[in-house]
Amino acid sequence: MKLLAIESSCDETSAAVMVDGVLKSNIISTQLIHTEWGGVVPELASRAHQKSIIPVVTEALQKANINKNELNAIAFTRGPGLLGALLIGTSFAKSLALSLNIPLIEVNHMQAHVLAHFIEDPKPTFPFLCLTVSGGHTQLVWVKSALDMEVIGETQDDAVGEAFDKTAKLIGLPYPGGPLIDKLAKEGNPDRFPFSLGEMPGLNFSFSGIKTAILYFLQKEVKNNPNFIEENKADICASVQKSLIDMLLRKTKKAMKEMNCTQIAIAGGVSANSGLRSRLTEMGSELGWEVFIPAFSYCTDNAGMIAMAGHFKAEAGEFCRQDVSPLARYELAAKPLA
Repeated sequence: MKLLAIESSCDETSAAVMVDGVLKSNIISTQLIHTEWGGVVPELASRAHQKSIIPVVTEALQKANINKNELNAIAFTRGPGLLGALLIGTSFAKSLALSLNIPLIEVNHMQAHVLAHFIEDPKPTFPFLCLTVSGGHTQLVWVKSALDMEVIGETQDDAVGEAFDKTAKLIGLPYPGGPLIDKLAKEGNPDRFPFSLGEMPGLNFSFSGIKTAILYFLQKEVKNNPNFIEENKADICASVQKSLIDMLLRKTKKAMKEMNCTQIAIAGGVSANSGLRSRLTEMGSELGWEVFIPAFSYCTDNAGMIAMAGHFKAEAGEFCRQDVSPLARYELAAKPLA
């Protein structure tokens, strides 16, 4: 099975080639134009995808030493994501598959983030729990098999990645701010400024309250000292990061106990955060968990994870028709615990 995969859900245009479950190439073109606007602009993202998709696909095929006529199927991100961006990848995949007379495989972007763990060793065994954290999602996913996943807890408002980015904006860091907070946090005191974490029922999350608390805190301190942020930037970053990670790990620990599970994985863009990675590893060591953390290249949006999901779906014979359309909202099967 020689599979081409395409990812275009947000601001990365990516293509990958997988042969019999082995990733041969994974090309990612990141759109830098959004930096000057302080966030992703959907229309600009769509235009950038249009410019990049052919060169990116061409490079992925060349690096894998595969001719397009050798392909057996094309996998693509159907959703969730920005509709205009998804439309570029979906339309390209449909057109190429039609011209080559090969089948299509539609992939849920969030399912693919979880399955990124199966690209390289070590790999978890089913079932396991996955904490999926990104700019748009915060979910606890019970992974029964590659194609059977259940969301048992999720954010009821903002995602944790958004909380990182909004905090970065408040303290004057450029977009994307999450990685910059992580970098500065290493130099700061995480216990300097405590924030109230709040509580949600069950295994659900809420990050809107802590975002507001951070805003009011900064406004109060800046009123007393206009140079407060610049003088305390590292400590602010460390304190915010600690609070957000506390919120994630508190629910993760509860979910692991409820599911009687000993395997925990993290996925999504925020799984690249060094604070989260180290603290989850520490917690796993203390509680006897097996902890699975993806390589940095598979944390952010990439076509390699789409290829991995496509591989599992191809093995199961799950192909889609040419009349498939992208979905801005595309939920995993959700049945929250009582």
